Amino acid sequence: MTGLSADEFEAQYRELLRRHETSADNDRCVECQHCRGCTLSTFCRHSQHLVRCHYCVECDACTDCSHCQASRGLLSCHHCTDTDKSIGSSYLVRCSNMTQCNYCIGCVGLSQKDYHVLNQPYDRSAYFELSRQLMRALRL
Repeated sequence: MTGLSADEFEAQYRELLRRHETSADNDRCVECQHCRGCTLSTFCRHSQHLVRCHYCVECDACTDCSHCQASRGLLSCHHCTDTDKSIGSSYLVRCSNMTQCNYCIGCVGLSQKDYHVLNQPYDRSAYFELSRQLMRALRL
């Protein structure tokens, strides 16, 4: 690639981004339905740009996740719902920017926390009691 000017680089880079975003092809996926641009994923539905995800529904740009729903930009997360930009977490509901957290509802920006609602800690039994009430009230 000798002799590549900054303008040529930018043009080729923008073209690669455009092709990636508009790609509808799935690569080595099994039983993914209504998905586009997914790779090595299985049994996902209505999702796009997933990599090595399994049983995810209505997700976008997630990697190494399973059983997530209506979530975006997750990495190594499991059983998350309506959650975005989180890493290594499980059982999050309506959370954002979480890292290595489990069993949280409506939390933002926490790291290595469990059993939190709206960034407030609860003991395990109180968390599950409150979560049942919230799930019914929020119809989740």
